[in-house]
Amino acid sequence: MARESPLTLLQKELGYSFSDGGILVRALTHVSHARGDAASHNETLEFLGDAVLDLAVSDLLMRRFPDKSEGDLSKMRAALVNAGALAGKAARLDLGAPLRMGKGEERSGGRKKTSILAGAFEALIGAIYWDGGYEAARRVIEKYFADDIQEKKLGHEDYKTRLQEISQMLFHEPPVYKLVGEMGPDHEKRFVTEIFVGGKMLGRGQGRSKKQAEQEAAGMALEGLKDSAEK
Repeated sequence: MARESPLTLLQKELGYSFSDGGILVRALTHVSHARGDAASHNETLEFLGDAVLDLAVSDLLMRRFPDKSEGDLSKMRAALVNAGALAGKAARLDLGAPLRMGKGEERSGGRKKTSILAGAFEALIGAIYWDGGYEAARRVIEKYFADDIQEKKLGHEDYKTRLQEISQMLFHEPPVYKLVGEMGPDHEKRFVTEIFVGGKMLGRGQGRSKKQAEQEAAGMALEGLKDSAEK
């Protein structure tokens, strides 16, 4: 019995079958594979998918939290739709494996780069919208974001959980927290923690408890992953 292709398996996981297989291939083609030919790589689909994600996630948030202010909803959306979170979704789908990219990008570890994975996920959403319309894209987005849209998961207290998920998906290992210092008298003690993700120190936090210091370090690490993805 013949094994199913990665693209067939991907469509089954998404719950969406493309009418135009070429648009799916384009969504999974990095610019390094087709420089100079905008119609052959995924950058414009990434642009489209970014807009569709913002709309669909905003709609999901407004339905889940109808009494929240615009500012609160914006913060929630930012927590859900950012490079680190999208790269985590891409890793869950194993998008790195079927990506087409140039040899130089391949040698530099492009299949695991946060920016490339996040872009591929956005391009995939853009491709679904282009191929099947907004409702098809909205269903896929809801499938992968509905569980995240819980109030307890969208606040500062969830930095550690979010980083744990992203680290496991991108690096196949959990973040490592190291207590590196304690300052002040016992009644006003402050703890200093460093966090290592993928073998690199990405965050340093201070707090009145070890847990608080770890949360601050995790928040800094998430920002670091986001910044590196945007460069």
